[in-house]
Amino acid sequence: MQTRKGQSIEDQSMEIIEQEIGDHPYSGFEWQVVRRIIHSTADFDFARQNRIIFHKDAIKNGLGALREGKNIIVDVNGIIGLLNKQNLADYKNNVICDISNPQVVKEATKLNKTRAQTAMRMRADEMNDGIVVIGNAPTALLEVIQMIKEGITRPKLVVGIPVGFVCAAESKEDLQKIDIPYITNKGRKGGSPCAAAIINALYKIVRESSS
Repeated sequence: MQTRKGQSIEDQSMEIIEQEIGDHPYSGFEWQVVRRIIHSTADFDFARQNRIIFHKDAIKNGLGALREGKNIIVDVNGIIGLLNKQNLADYKNNVICDISNPQVVKEATKLNKTRAQTAMRMRADEMNDGIVVIGNAPTALLEVIQMIKEGITRPKLVVGIPVGFVCAAESKEDLQKIDIPYITNKGRKGGSPCAAAIINALYKIVRESSS
């Protein structure tokens, strides 16, 4: 839980963001998510050139999945370290990451795929009605998109915000073409802090709307 001093620093940071952001296209819950990303990265570009993009049902589906205790499938363990553990415990969401699973390594080597791709493919069933969170591996996002196209999985929400120079921007463009609610952004920026910030922001909305 946040200490009084920690909460004071966070509140002051949010006030600074509000003072410095200027015009932006977001309102309501979407702005709460984007503001949390800016708070986690100190990068206003996530509301500008590399802006966050929301499917019309993204917030609704994300909140529903968290409230209902659905699985959260992530591409790397770094995201797990940045999630609020009290939220996970209170809402009974199981976080799954198989990037270091020996079976994934073995299968990826055999198929000449990345571990991130293989880890996503192996968790198709657990993704159903859950949230997929990808902050680092564009290949993981492309694999999830392909799985959705194949009809073997249907998450309630895909958070696709991988960082990188190879296929990162392209994978985000592909995500916006499928019929699944998503949260993504333009360009190469992203990463674990952004991905975790999105989930933490959704949890905060869940708590505030329940109180």
